[in-house]
Amino acid sequence: MAQLVKIQDYISRYEIDFTRYPTQFVRLKKVQWERIKHQWETGGELNQQWEHVDTTDDIVETEKPKFSFLKKLFSSKKQETEELVTDELETEEEILDEETTLFFEPNIVYNPQTLEELKRMFMDQFFHFQMKWASSTLREKSYVDPKYMRDTLLRTLLQDLPDNYLLFYYPILRVKKAPIELDVLVVTPVECICITVVEEESQAVYVGSSERFWIKKVGKQDKKTLNPFIRLNRMETLVRQLFEQAEVEMPIRKVLLSRNGYFDYPGSVHGVQFIDKRKYAEWLQQMKRTVSPMKHMQIRAAQSILAISQTTSFHRDIWSEQKKDDE
Repeated sequence: MAQLVKIQDYISRYEIDFTRYPTQFVRLKKVQWERIKHQWETGGELNQQWEHVDTTDDIVETEKPKFSFLKKLFSSKKQETEELVTDELETEEEILDEETTLFFEPNIVYNPQTLEELKRMFMDQFFHFQMKWASSTLREKSYVDPKYMRDTLLRTLLQDLPDNYLLFYYPILRVKKAPIELDVLVVTPVECICITVVEEESQAVYVGSSERFWIKKVGKQDKKTLNPFIRLNRMETLVRQLFEQAEVEMPIRKVLLSRNGYFDYPGSVHGVQFIDKRKYAEWLQQMKRTVSPMKHMQIRAAQSILAISQTTSFHRDIWSEQKKDDE
């Protein structure tokens, strides 16, 4: 699962300490997955009920033989929590916060029959947990547009790409005091991939050219659409400038992506990869294949982007007061 570093202008835990959260993410996911997998393999065949669990509990009552499946999995053990975080946290307040956020809240209501089904359930639950990390910190929180919870591209990139990939999803950067929204950035251990998504009507054909507008063919209708290279090239130029200023040596690759349409571009464009409905599945499989661990230059690259990212958030106390007022 790729790591969601920044989405729009939401506050992110990665802004607090970028050296800690990438490794903590990997360790957390591994520990939680091994735990739930072990429980399923040793007792999953029993007809046990998956139920809502309060994940702020500190004690697991192991003496009770009929303790619920998920409660055994996700009730926080203080000893295990401290093992994950005490070597990385600096204050008692932060430790208390980590105890409640290291364990995501399950809401699955039936027992998976296969390991693949269990894995999909785990990943769907972890997706919500990632969104929490990408929109809140100990003291602040951002309002999350519900559309991102239904965003199939965001979910696919996070769930299908490796743990050591860092994702920026339409981040808003501050450049000379002006906000600029980029598209999708994936920082891998070996390169930075700039992705501009072109997805409008299903089965649309985008006829490209060097002009300001392309032709979009939908059935028998022809419409003009803004040349997506404008956004893609602007994003690549800005990222390249950031890398140069931060002395980051990393190649940048540009991708034009359409999962539900087709590109018809005469000739080829240097440095741009066209991925449409015909090539999408193969491209995604290629993106999954990585054997390189997370690298120092990758972290520096992500930090250089995050350093000028715009953040809009509320203090948690204010957020709570607003919710009470709405109620």
